[in-house]
Amino acid sequence: MALKKLIAITALGFLSQSCLAVTVDISARASHPIPKLLWGQMFEAGPALYSQSGDGGLYAELLQNRAFQQVTPGTTAALSAWQAVNNGNITVIQESTPLSAALPNALSFSVPAGSSGQVGFANTGFYGIKVTAGTSYKASFYYRFPTTTSFRGNALVQLQTNAGTVLGSATVVLSGSQTSWQQITTTIVPTVTASSTANLFVISLDGEAASGQSINFALLSLFPPTFKDRPNGMRIDIAEALQEMGPSFFRFPGGNNLEGQTVATRWKWNDTIGPLTDRPGRMGDWGYINTDGLGLLEYLEWCEDLEMEPIMAVWAGYDLGGTSVAANQLQPYIQEATDQINFVIGDSSTTGGRYPTHNLCSCEQMFPGRKRVALGRTEPFVLNYVEIGNEDFFADVSYIYRWQEFVGNLSATFPQIRFIATSYTSGPVLTPAPQHYDVHVYETPTWFAQNSFYYDDFERNGTTYFEGEYAAVSTNPNDIFGTPADGRLTYPTMQSSAGEAAFMTGLERNGDIVFSAAYAPLLNHISGTQWTPNLISFDSGAVYRSSSYYVQKLFSVNRGDEYLPSTLPNQNGTLFWSVVRETSTNSIIIKIANTIGTSAPLTFNLPFNTVASSGTVQVLTGAATRSNTPTAPNDIVPIARSITTGKRLDYTAPGYSVSVLTVVAS
Repeated sequence: MALKKLIAITALGFLSQSCLAVTVDISARASHPIPKLLWGQMFEAGPALYSQSGDGGLYAELLQNRAFQQVTPGTTAALSAWQAVNNGNITVIQESTPLSAALPNALSFSVPAGSSGQVGFANTGFYGIKVTAGTSYKASFYYRFPTTTSFRGNALVQLQTNAGTVLGSATVVLSGSQTSWQQITTTIVPTVTASSTANLFVISLDGEAASGQSINFALLSLFPPTFKDRPNGMRIDIAEALQEMGPSFFRFPGGNNLEGQTVATRWKWNDTIGPLTDRPGRMGDWGYINTDGLGLLEYLEWCEDLEMEPIMAVWAGYDLGGTSVAANQLQPYIQEATDQINFVIGDSSTTGGRYPTHNLCSCEQMFPGRKRVALGRTEPFVLNYVEIGNEDFFADVSYIYRWQEFVGNLSATFPQIRFIATSYTSGPVLTPAPQHYDVHVYETPTWFAQNSFYYDDFERNGTTYFEGEYAAVSTNPNDIFGTPADGRLTYPTMQSSAGEAAFMTGLERNGDIVFSAAYAPLLNHISGTQWTPNLISFDSGAVYRSSSYYVQKLFSVNRGDEYLPSTLPNQNGTLFWSVVRETSTNSIIIKIANTIGTSAPLTFNLPFNTVASSGTVQVLTGAATRSNTPTAPNDIVPIARSITTGKRLDYTAPGYSVSVLTVVAS
């Protein structure tokens, strides 16, 4: 029986839907510590199902299809996001002298004979480009002339509006004698702030001077300032929104993004490290191409920048197409996983494992730990948790032998690491018995409220649980993954957020066996949505925090470090709470979720010698169907105010609300 049940339910505890106050008795003695990793983030790199969460989202690169990765030369689709300017001729070709083995394609650009004015090509970005006056944008590209010519002239590298108004410009020199690849880098500092994000990145030459010239371009790039000034880093406003949540872990690289539609298109860690010229990219699982500019090293550095622990997944022999690699063919993939872990935590000696053969990478073949050092990271990263695959409940019985082979080998090499299973907790039976399970739930707001006690009756047998993905996604229990017409939510609503909060009080109460949890999906570009709802939406110019974002933030930044048992909510009711203590400040923190539209009075009895006469409450509330949207981004935000407190604390939770009460008591 869970420790929290030591305190009996009072008779009034069943009156949460009535006008009578619910009386809650709180214990001064903690039942268990709050897990350090309880609240964090799950990231599905993109483009993928969660549109532009990585490329075009958190990853700050502004140019879409920057290196023509994984496209078919000569096709219109290969020119996605690119367009000609003033009759310039452009096509994607398979280069006879590729920039690298990983990047075989290039943009062939030619200036028609008899041209005048500026002739060139442009990129539209990821549904637009935000341009701000005085900001430094770092532009770069590689170029070469297919044959030597006498041409030498200026190229303008610019940011323009769609109408052609120049916002910022830089000038570089291109030489016709350059038949091998040459990188050009420059900085554009706009003098005008664009009124919208309908802007272009443009490279052009004087048409008359360059008439008849042909030039090939590869790996074009444009970066704004990045979070903490990391080269190849993160978009500042999205990064700051994620940082504000105070996450303690980051799960990567997914999710379905890990698996691939086929074995060949799985996420391969060694294709995501080193210079960008050595990253071939891959076709994502929903028809988008991933640049892998946001790769394994960038993930790990991001974790450190936000002081999060990584929860890293390794590919475990199963793809989304339904292929399960046979037991006698798993060894190369087990070695791949071993090398991935050694890249993260291995030293620079032979004990760091061997670096895998990589027929695309021009990188020196070396041990993974040594390779990490060669890339500038001397010290190993922190890594305590490794997830074996993703959602292997779809794979059914093949996970039995795959889990056994992967964990059997990896645990022998890395006895200090804890491995997370991704099959159902109810079966199949796995050997060795998992220390941890990853549980995923997408349901209705009502389901989440009704399942606040989901973990209460789980056996306390040493196994702990990672609520790796959860969200209220629809109001229709019979069609969870339907359309908005069927009840599917476009954005989180106050009703869905309150339901999630009710569930989260149960996660907190069961923190003796639930060690971490993450809402999913995390990020979504509103101009390329495939999955709704999402925690944070954004476009090329702004970030939109949902009501569920604020719930996650309220729980995370007010997490405390130990759980205080209290009178239990009515399991079948509509009002839920949990109580924690922050021992360093003697703060008692009470979280309350009211999942219906009627306000609910509560009385909390605080059994402490001294209780402050005043405290604070942070309240998130709104009508059931209200959402934060791009047109109303701040419709539902937490409001903080002072409240009168004491050994008896009276509070009325508004309808459809999440409240956090804080009072100092000792």
